[in-house]
Amino acid sequence: MDKFLREALDEARKGYCEGGIPIGSVLVKDGRVIGRGHNQRVQKDDPMAHAEIDCLRQAGRIGDYHGTALYSTLMPCHLCAGAVIQFGIKKVFAGESRNFAGAQDLMRRLGVEVIDLDDPECAALMRRFISEKPELWNEDIGSSA
Repeated sequence: MDKFLREALDEARKGYCEGGIPIGSVLVKDGRVIGRGHNQRVQKDDPMAHAEIDCLRQAGRIGDYHGTALYSTLMPCHLCAGAVIQFGIKKVFAGESRNFAGAQDLMRRLGVEVIDLDDPECAALMRRFISEKPELWNEDIGSSA
């Protein structure tokens, strides 16, 4: 497993252990992690506290996102893809998109290189969570199904 994806997966597991949605993210620049986060919608009772948003908040104001890459254990949703596009992050590595296709088409259409790593550990953790808490998962993705 890619070392940065492993760090994102550590964040996802942290969120899962806190009773939240197991999605983690790290922002990398010049070969080092400059921000990390995990989905905290449940923990903070905040619908905007997605993993990628938390990660960007933790990175703080870095000024220029040129040369950064965002790693997320799950393909980013439209909310998080919007942040990627807004800040000009040109490369996204997703741990998986089996459980959720996300906004990969939108990001690609707007010039973001999206790499789906199709990692079995990321997919298994999300699959387990969806099985355990389907109502919470549907809330997170804005689905009433």
